[in-house]
Amino acid sequence: MKSVFDTQRIYKDTARRMVSGVCAGVARYFGQEPWLVRGVAIAAFLFVPVAVALAYVLGVVLLPSRNY
Repeated sequence: MKSVFDTQRIYKDTARRMVSGVCAGVARYFGQEPWLVRGVAIAAFLFVPVAVALAYVLGVVLLPSRNY
């Protein structure tokens, strides 16, 4: 039985990952395509690389993995 807590969390999506699954997990959470989230992440990295790199590393370390 799934609870609301299980369906409304951000996970690393290891099935659709390219590097670690952070962008794919965020895309699944917000109902977007992974390529769109990856593109936004790359564009944001060009403007604020330290903040995006820190957020990505924190996502890799803190987000639990889930293989959908």
